[in-house]
Amino acid sequence: MTTQQTTTRTAAKSKSAVGFTAEERAAMKEHAQELKTAARRGSRATKADGEKDVLAKIADMADADRVLAERIHAIVKASAPQLAPKLWYGMPAYARDGKVVCFFQSAEKFKARYATLGFNDSANLDDGTLWPTAFALTKLTADDEKKIGELVRRAVS
Repeated sequence: MTTQQTTTRTAAKSKSAVGFTAEERAAMKEHAQELKTAARRGSRATKADGEKDVLAKIADMADADRVLAERIHAIVKASAPQLAPKLWYGMPAYARDGKVVCFFQSAEKFKARYATLGFNDSANLDDGTLWPTAFALTKLTADDEKKIGELVRRAVS
């Protein structure tokens, strides 16, 4: 007769494995509030409402993030005026038919060392079997702005 020993795992769980970070929980709460606001606006919601929300969020950002977000906002509006500005998990985002195409994530939001310009799967950026969907931003040069404009135009084509 064989006996089986049971063992218990005694390793302590790290804080990162336990659940969501405070920043992630805050983003989810912001998203819930965004959904409530959208529901309250209902069919009378306009593109101007979304832009007002995005500009208010950008105005609340720390200086370095705010400068980048303002430029990204201007580039997206000029490159793809058909995209509707909206908040998405507390971040400025730009949507087509209700689906977020691209978004700006401030460095401050998740305590990162750089801001991020991200593209969701609804963006038409497919290029073979491998392509980037997020870009780190620390500052924007004229060349960077041109590349971003081209990416946004391609994303909605």
